[in-house]
Amino acid sequence: MKKILSLLMMAVIATQILAQQQPPQQQPPQQAQQQQPPQQRQQMKPEETEDWSRRPAIITPGKFGAPPSDATVLYGGPQDAVNWVHENGNAPIKWEADSVLTVVPRTGGIKTTRSFGNCQLHVEWRTPSVVTGTSQGRGNSGVFLMGLYELQILDSYDNETYYNGQAGSIYKQFIPLVNASLGPGEWQTFDIVFTAPIFQTNGELLKPAFFTVFHNGVLIQNNVALRGPTEYIGIPAYKAHENKLPISLQEHGNPVSFRNIWIRELE
Repeated sequence: MKKILSLLMMAVIATQILAQQQPPQQQPPQQAQQQQPPQQRQQMKPEETEDWSRRPAIITPGKFGAPPSDATVLYGGPQDAVNWVHENGNAPIKWEADSVLTVVPRTGGIKTTRSFGNCQLHVEWRTPSVVTGTSQGRGNSGVFLMGLYELQILDSYDNETYYNGQAGSIYKQFIPLVNASLGPGEWQTFDIVFTAPIFQTNGELLKPAFFTVFHNGVLIQNNVALRGPTEYIGIPAYKAHENKLPISLQEHGNPVSFRNIWIRELE
């Protein structure tokens, strides 16, 4: 027993000697900083991290989807038909324009008279209450940001189609996170935050377009980066274009209706 105790004591002493001979281990920077005395830490006042450079503008939010005070109304009634022209040129629109704006089949799409880039866009839309057609032939339309990047409108209530072509899809690029569609004839909402693409002076893409979309208040596209303009056939590819272009509404043969369209331009 005495021999065992002696051996244990010798082992402990040897361990202590080795520990004294080894250089001290360096502490991680964060841990070392935490263990520094308070007087050695960088001293800052709370005011030094307060940002007073830009005072947010005071606006009045809209109620129940009404436009906020800093929005531009693109369609709120027949008086706003002048904000739109035929998609091919500047001819007056041929859609029904009263309290709501309704597609007249075979008359062509329409576009805004003004051009827009980065924006927040609110659109209320309704597919026909009388259901006709299936898949892409049922309540089809679309909102084209800059006339190139389509957010699909479709009657996707109990109506199967390819998923990157259903309501709320970035057409043939991004499937919506969920199907938040209401039934035929019910008013629905899109709330869109769009960031326009940026091109270099030589025409090469510097930064793609981005979409964030809420469908009936539900997030369905979360800051997705587009691969180019939305195409019916083929692989999308960017081509340099202006910083701002008109917004288009598609005529796809179905009498889809719109109302309460407003936009806020973003920096």
